Amino acid sequence: MRVEDKRKNDSTFLAAVMRVSYVSIAVNVALSLLKLLAGVIAHSGAMISDAVHSASDVFSTFVVMIGVTLSEKKADKEHPYGHERLECVASVLLAVVLAATGIGIGCSGVKKIISSGKEELAVPGLLALIAAVVSVIVKELMYRYTARTAKKINSGALMADAWHHRSDALSSVGSFAGILGARLGAPVLDPIASVIICVFIIKAAYDIFRDAVDKMIDKACPDEYVSRLREVILGTEGVLGIDELKTRLFGSRVYVEVEIAVEATKTLIEAHDTAESVHDAIEAAFPEVKHCMVHVNPEGEE
Repeated sequence: MRVEDKRKNDSTFLAAVMRVSYVSIAVNVALSLLKLLAGVIAHSGAMISDAVHSASDVFSTFVVMIGVTLSEKKADKEHPYGHERLECVASVLLAVVLAATGIGIGCSGVKKIISSGKEELAVPGLLALIAAVVSVIVKELMYRYTARTAKKINSGALMADAWHHRSDALSSVGSFAGILGARLGAPVLDPIASVIICVFIIKAAYDIFRDAVDKMIDKACPDEYVSRLREVILGTEGVLGIDELKTRLFGSRVYVEVEIAVEATKTLIEAHDTAESVHDAIEAAFPEVKHCMVHVNPEGEE
């Protein structure tokens, strides 16, 4: 049997998260000011709502930075398995903030729709339309940049932040449609766009929340992942079969427990060497595996 705790390269992991986060903060601050200014000058409620959404991204990025930093703390006496789940906590906080932002935007839009029959709504100016186009392009690029890094370093919190960028891009698409419709003679489409934006944001918040909770309750890895594990284990010399294989997600890491069958005539040293080979093969093929336990059974016995 072999057990080992394999961690990521902390300095490289944190450096990647911080680099993306600083870029995200700078872009969101600039974009929020641009959209807020455009919304006020062009009399567009949808664009002002969009600006609030972008501003919330700044807060969410700070949450990611704090959560990831804490999750990378070394294991200690009180937390012998490490602190990886704090990254999931950061994702949950992001989901709550995102949902609250969406609900606020939706309520504001509904109020304007209700009051549209009592008072004349202002027609948004061209500046709001231009700001919406700029926002869609910039936020989609930020989504791809952040998501690419999140996948590379296997960070759930950073991926949640990436989806925050994507929800902002989608909300800007809604803003564009609403503003364009308002300029074409239907001013009520501007607040309707705010309500549509609300739906997109809440959907993104739900997806982020569900993913974080799955990682916090020891959910098994996907079937495809387990199948790949089986291929690696069975492909190791000396392994005659797999008696049992269990996996569980622990934050952004994976725990693996496997019982392998070997020839009953093997010596203790030979059986240990086979278990060692299985462990090393799993570690090499799946760098996200933090904890791997290999138990050896004589062939035909469990």
